[in-house]
Amino acid sequence: MLGSVRARTSLAATAVVALALIAAGVPVVLALRAELLGGVSVAAESSAQRVAAQWTAGIAPAALRLPEAGPVRVVDLDGRVLAQSPGLVLDGLPTVPPGAADDDDDTDPETGFVTRTAVFGGEPSAYRFAAVAVTGPDGSSAVVYGGAELREAREAVATAVRGLLLGLPPVLLVTAAAAWLVTRRALRPVEAIRARLAGITAAGDLAARVPVPASRDEIARLATTTNRTLAALERSAERQRRFVADASHELRTPIASLRAQLEIAREHPGLLDLDGTILDVHRLQHLAADLLLLARLDAADPGPPAVPVSLADLVAETLAARPATDRVPVVHRALADPWVSVRPRHLTRALGNLLDNAQRHAASRVTVTVSAEPGPAPRAVLAVHDDGPGVPPADRDRIFERFVRLDAARATDEGGAGLGLPLARELAEADHGTLTCPAPGVPGADFVLRFPVVPPAP
Repeated sequence: MLGSVRARTSLAATAVVALALIAAGVPVVLALRAELLGGVSVAAESSAQRVAAQWTAGIAPAALRLPEAGPVRVVDLDGRVLAQSPGLVLDGLPTVPPGAADDDDDTDPETGFVTRTAVFGGEPSAYRFAAVAVTGPDGSSAVVYGGAELREAREAVATAVRGLLLGLPPVLLVTAAAAWLVTRRALRPVEAIRARLAGITAAGDLAARVPVPASRDEIARLATTTNRTLAALERSAERQRRFVADASHELRTPIASLRAQLEIAREHPGLLDLDGTILDVHRLQHLAADLLLLARLDAADPGPPAVPVSLADLVAETLAARPATDRVPVVHRALADPWVSVRPRHLTRALGNLLDNAQRHAASRVTVTVSAEPGPAPRAVLAVHDDGPGVPPADRDRIFERFVRLDAARATDEGGAGLGLPLARELAEADHGTLTCPAPGVPGADFVLRFPVVPPAP
């Protein structure tokens, strides 16, 4: 319970309020104490000044009119008591003139005040004495100590401190309860999201979504992001299911053909179609390699790091390495020599898939063009054009989906599984490129690869 967000938030809020109250209360108490002590000091000084005025006027010590509100004592410079309030019992007053330092007697040399315990009016109490040095008309000097009681001031300060201490627990309790309730209310949508996610996990229903609160706050954005993640997971899971089903179907056909041929060969060795068997094995091997590469790309494992290469040179090497089995000739045109940062094997594989696709559909020629697009972000362009029937506008995006083959492709395809174009696009995207099928300017089909241009390697 103490480890929950509500408990930690409540404790943190309570601690902050407690520190704030203490930080605000201590200066208030100190200011109140200073104010009350200042008032007592003023009263003591006023009492001493009234008696000092009489001494200055030449009134004898025995005839001094001492105030009844507070104790007063008049001493000479040797410390002998010349006059004092009736019933005053006071020991330990300093024997030095006001303003001199006397640490042992707790004298304030700047103000001439001293605090002592005295008996006045029958009860001992703490008094603040103001010391005033005077000189009479006859040249006699004395020190007048006028006192004011500190009891009321100290009781007022103590009352203020008790009030703060007694009021602190209720305030902290209310703060903790309010923080607990507010946090629970704020986290209620989070608990609803958690419960729904737990249900989705238990049921495996990625089509379900978590509730989105009406408030436009962080929790609402969390729920929205969670639903987007669930939607992406649903699309990924559906894509994987289709992929597995289509892969199983594509693998089943060559495997069934191989099994049938091998069973026939076992019974009738002379009827074995060795060329067809080898073709099926090649097709099966090629399909398995495509599936493995797609799985690596889906797992964000593109392989070795990209390196800067000359696009024109890489295309020329790829075309030179192709076997002399192309159905129609390939024309290579290098209009520029841009450098790109790619994985050469990826680009070679993607270009090979585009050329294989073009060879299936071309009527008389396939053209490979390397160029560059200027601008703030220059791009290298690799275009493969065939003069075949072209791609219908409605299918120019669909052909990049896995295992999608148009009717014309099914009629002319000899072993293709509908993975060549999707694999070429994913290989290009793994190297921060794009593959599109724009509307061609001349009859046929265009497949255009674009990559960011990089500085040439040394």
